[in-house]
Amino acid sequence: MAATSSTGRRERLRAETTAEIKRTALELMRSGGPDAITLRAIAREMGMTANAIYGYFATRDDLVTALIADVYTALADAVDAAWADSAADTPAARIRAWACAFRAWALANPEGFRLIYGDPVPGYRAPDGGAAPDAARRVCVGIAALADAAGPGAEPAEEGADFDWDDFDPGLLAKVRPAFPALTPAGVALALRIWGHLHGLVALEVYGHLGAQTASPDKLFRLELAQLVRSLGLAG
Repeated sequence: MAATSSTGRRERLRAETTAEIKRTALELMRSGGPDAITLRAIAREMGMTANAIYGYFATRDDLVTALIADVYTALADAVDAAWADSAADTPAARIRAWACAFRAWALANPEGFRLIYGDPVPGYRAPDGGAAPDAARRVCVGIAALADAAGPGAEPAEEGADFDWDDFDPGLLAKVRPAFPALTPAGVALALRIWGHLHGLVALEVYGHLGAQTASPDKLFRLELAQLVRSLGLAG
């Protein structure tokens, strides 16, 4: 019993230290940008020796990979929950819920947003398959769900909208097509266009570019979202 208790205590302490290392890395990124994420700097901030921190992450890239996986998972959990809690028979409400959850998560986790959608960590090399294949897939599928919810009538008919499968990355299609087999190439293009609408204002807000321009970024986002829903021919 004593050995089991001791093992459990060690595992708990290791998990707590690992979580603190990750938090410290994001804090360093907030104050010094992605260049500031180094194992030695983290060890210094935490009062650890460099050798001790290598017992948790063998390389800086291992730490960054773990951070990216955590961030993508947290984002996917947030938008998936909003989608699940919204009315399935009201596409406009579902799109609004997903979009607002994305913005709320980004504003609450600006360093995480910057890590996966903004500043690259200099010299970082992701492992084969990407840093967060499962969680990133969930986010991609969520974006495609927005276009799928809008329905085929929302697909644009204007010139230049004649997309085919060769216009898209095979990796993206491998994630999206099994989840939404009825989605056409034009539907995939629509998903990316919707993503651009939602991502643009959020990125400006996270990076502080809207703060000096308006005291009501929330109004801007909701107005953009309302216009987007109308452009898709959806009510609500």
